[in-house]
Amino acid sequence: MAQIIFLLLVVAVAWYGYRKFVTDAERLTRKRRAAERERQNDAIGTLIKDPKTGEYRLRRDDE
Repeated sequence: MAQIIFLLLVVAVAWYGYRKFVTDAERLTRKRRAAERERQNDAIGTLIKDPKTGEYRLRRDDE
């Protein structure tokens, strides 16, 4: 019984680690592609429109 619990625990940790790895890889890929687009356009930053105020501002890194 202890072996089954240990195996399930190992599988759960491996699954969580895999999902975390994939999520981080996708986030980094999106960030790299956005930086490449900015470099191609000779842009300093990306403007986004605030839906509440209608004003444009520079996109933050966490967005």
